[in-house]
Amino acid sequence: MRKKQYFYLGLLLSIAGVQTSCNDDYLDQTVITDLNEEVVFADSTYASGFLTQIYTDIGFDTDGDRFGGHNTIWSNGGLQVACDEAEFRASPSITTGMAFATGTVNPVTVTDDAWSKCYVNIRRCNKFLSRIGDTPMAEGTRQQYIAECRFLRAWYYYILLRHYGGVPLLGDVLYTADDEVKSTRDTYADCVKYIADEVNAVLAMNVLRPRTSGSTNGRINEACCYALLSRMYLDAASPLHNGSGFGTAETKDLLGYPAYDKERWLLSIEASRRIMTMTTGDYRLYEVHADNNNNAEPGWGYYAVQIAADFANITSYGDFNYPYGAYQEVILQKKEPEGIRVCDLYCPPSCGGDRLGGYIYYDLAEAFPMADGKAVGDPTGKYQYNPLDPKANRDPRFGNTVTVNNMQQMSAGDANHWVYTCIGDGATEDAIYSGTPTGLYIKKMVHRSCAGNYFVAPPMSRPLIRFAEILLNYAEATNEYYGPDYTETMGSVEMGPLEALKLIRRRAGIEAGADGMYGLKANMSQEEMREAIRLERRLELSFEGFRFFDVRRWMIAEQTDNAMMHGLELTHTGSNMKTGYTWRIVDVRKHIFRQAMYFWPIPYNEIVKLPDLVQNPYYEN
Repeated sequence: MRKKQYFYLGLLLSIAGVQTSCNDDYLDQTVITDLNEEVVFADSTYASGFLTQIYTDIGFDTDGDRFGGHNTIWSNGGLQVACDEAEFRASPSITTGMAFATGTVNPVTVTDDAWSKCYVNIRRCNKFLSRIGDTPMAEGTRQQYIAECRFLRAWYYYILLRHYGGVPLLGDVLYTADDEVKSTRDTYADCVKYIADEVNAVLAMNVLRPRTSGSTNGRINEACCYALLSRMYLDAASPLHNGSGFGTAETKDLLGYPAYDKERWLLSIEASRRIMTMTTGDYRLYEVHADNNNNAEPGWGYYAVQIAADFANITSYGDFNYPYGAYQEVILQKKEPEGIRVCDLYCPPSCGGDRLGGYIYYDLAEAFPMADGKAVGDPTGKYQYNPLDPKANRDPRFGNTVTVNNMQQMSAGDANHWVYTCIGDGATEDAIYSGTPTGLYIKKMVHRSCAGNYFVAPPMSRPLIRFAEILLNYAEATNEYYGPDYTETMGSVEMGPLEALKLIRRRAGIEAGADGMYGLKANMSQEEMREAIRLERRLELSFEGFRFFDVRRWMIAEQTDNAMMHGLELTHTGSNMKTGYTWRIVDVRKHIFRQAMYFWPIPYNEIVKLPDLVQNPYYEN
């Protein structure tokens, strides 16, 4: 124990109230000054606002502009630029994404946001739980708020766990400046148990609705609880944490379980099943193959679910009925006001983007299969890949994830604007080496009717948990626990790892083929199924904050993040921008991965203040 040390485990208390509105933007903030703790918790509106404030950081760790320069407000990408998804934009400042890509991350320059924001919000939760009993309100509402708050506390502990491994667990304690603050880390196993116990206690309260909708979109519901368990238990069962022995003698229990236990996969399966079999709440993939103007478009639902608020009124397609529209597969989302920040982050220069969210690597773009589900270059496929027109005959998710040469994208109100990334004749500001180092731009979550240079502000709320993730969690865990051929009946639906992948590819708009396999290999071995699931996670969940942690929990980051990353260079000759191209694959950046980088370093300032706080391994050198 240490005494009177100011650090983020303890002392920050936020009293600012946040009033809620009755529309879909309930997290819009109204800061109320001149309040103290007694006033806040003596008024149900102020107390409700205090809880709402805890929600505001809920998705900070996967924000596309998470990283800033050290001691600056400069924003430069998020987890996508810290792994093999995207190249960071050149910056005069050292940013965390840059440091992970170049292998130079260290406790001094790494962002402390995971540590600081999580512990700030954990303290807020403890304060709320200690005082909400004093607030005059209906008892049913009070219990609802308590359940939400306990989930949020577990959620922030989970963010800490996936970044650092085991961390100090504070329970319900509220430290003051005169208290001895806990400064020792709990084991990985204890942290998993604590989070699971909290989530299960919330479920046992039986006050959360299966689904939130309308003005309550973004609030915690029953499915969120099972989804967090599904995700956390999947992590715990994965190679990095499940008996790998990673780390030193002093740290290995902080980073995982000492021995492998196959039953950990089953825990994830059971949590996923609870969501997959919900009749009240009805979570499903949003499978719609026509756009909002009813024009045929395979896989349009994949685009719509990223911006669900604009497509909540599209509630049917063919024989499919979706009472919640594009929210049908959204379990939890981060609420944001309308704005063009996403367009700023990802759009090409001619569309007003600043590209601080990064530039997609050709390696990821090439991983998307063809429209028949076969890999690029597979001689058994129906379609031949054309690098001069990489979007032709591709998995429809490609066009909703990547902007390539000769692609239309909104600019200054012009829906017919063409983006050209080529060099040579007709080169524009969007060209490789000018607008992008990779020859490509990120398009995921960019609204088609909006641009960085256009006044229309789209919804910026984004999914944090989608049903597609639950299907992929289930597929991975069942393959590891039961094997690739496992099937079971859920209601009237046959389900197993292969069936889960087929559902996702069907929603993506990939052709089923004569064999109904959507390009997947029949009779896969466990290893082949494992690779198929990992590929599908890479594509389906790209730029949603998963890839960075997936390659670590699978212990393959030493291959994926320790390699040369590539771009696509197109050279154009002539006056016709539709023809006259040559191409080559070019080196962009050699990523460097050090063994230490399987976990984040605990920020140096915390270690200095609390010497008993053990640093993660291999950061001392």
